[in-house]
Amino acid sequence: MTSRLERGSLATVFGGSGFLGRHTIRALAQDGWRVRAATRRPDLAGYLQPMGAVGQIHPVQANLRYPDSVRRAVEGADTVVNLVGILAECRFCLSRAARQTFHAVHVAGARAAARAAREAGAKTFVHVSAIGADRGYWAKYARTKAAGEAAVLAEFPSAVILRPSLVFGPEDQLFNRFAGMARSAPLMPLIGRGRTRMQPVYVGDVAAAVAAAAAGRAKAGTVYELGGPEVVTFRRLLDLVQTWSGRRRRYLPVPFWLAQVGAFLTAWWPQNLRPITVDQVRMLMRPVVVSAAAEEEGRTLQGLGIEHPHAMAAIVPGYLERFQPHGQFAHYRN
Repeated sequence: MTSRLERGSLATVFGGSGFLGRHTIRALAQDGWRVRAATRRPDLAGYLQPMGAVGQIHPVQANLRYPDSVRRAVEGADTVVNLVGILAECRFCLSRAARQTFHAVHVAGARAAARAAREAGAKTFVHVSAIGADRGYWAKYARTKAAGEAAVLAEFPSAVILRPSLVFGPEDQLFNRFAGMARSAPLMPLIGRGRTRMQPVYVGDVAAAVAAAAAGRAKAGTVYELGGPEVVTFRRLLDLVQTWSGRRRRYLPVPFWLAQVGAFLTAWWPQNLRPITVDQVRMLMRPVVVSAAAEEEGRTLQGLGIEHPHAMAAIVPGYLERFQPHGQFAHYRN
C-alpha cells in the first residue's frame, strides 16, 4: 500500500451501486481508500457501507447527466473511477428517469466525469469501457464505448482505460440470464451457430484491476484489456450453463439475420422482457477476447498484478445452484 493510501485518500466511484461497482468499492476499501459512492439513489445504496470500516464508505447523490452533481461528487477526490454503462438503450421506458441512450451514458457521461475530475485536481482517473469498443463498427454499443474512451482521454490524458470482456459473478446478467432461460424455455437459442469466441472475466478480478489502476500501478494513458483464463465459444458457454444449472435443453440454431429480425420486432417491449436487442446480436458477431497486441505488450490483468485470474468453474457453479431442479438440496435427494 502506498503512503498516499495510508493518509486516507479519497476515491469517488461513479456507478458504485451497480454490479461491478459493489465489488470495486470493496476492493478500494480493502486497499485503505475512503470511498465516495456516487449514485443516482444513495438512499438505496446503504448495503455498500458494511463493505468497509465505519465511515469509510459514503454514498452520495450524483447523475452524470447533471454536471453540478458530478462536480460535487469529485470535490477533494484523489482518484475518480467511472463504471457507468448500459447494455441496452431504453428509449421507450415509461419513466423519463429510466430513458437512457448509449451516447448520453457512454460518451457525454464519461466526458463529464473526466472533465470534473481534471478540474477538481484528481491525480488519477480510471474509466471502464469494454472489449469490442470500436468507432468503426456498426453496433452502437461498440461505437459509443470507443467514443467515450476518446472523450475521457481528451479531458484527462493520463486516464487509464480498462476494457473487460464479458463479466461474470453472482449478480451477473450473463450466466444468470441463460440459466433462467434454460429453466423456463423448452429450447435454447444458438445465435450464429454458437461460434463466437468469448473470454469471460470474474468481476472480482476486474475490481482488483480498478483498484490497482487507482493506486497508480497502471501506465498512464494506456488501454488495458481484461479477460479470464479461458476462451470459450458461445455454444460451450451455454453447455456450461446447462451443466451447472442441472438442465438439459436442445439448441435451436438461429442465424444472425433472423436474430436481428426478432430483436427488431421486440424492440418496443419493456427492457426486462426483451430477449435480446439488435445491438447485442451485432456484438455477438465479433469475438470478445483479449487481443494479441494487448497480450504481447502486457496490457492485461497480469500487467496490473493479477497473476491468477479466477476460472469460471471456481465461481459460477456456486451461484447457479439455485437454478437446479431442486436447488441447493438437489444433492440430497434419494
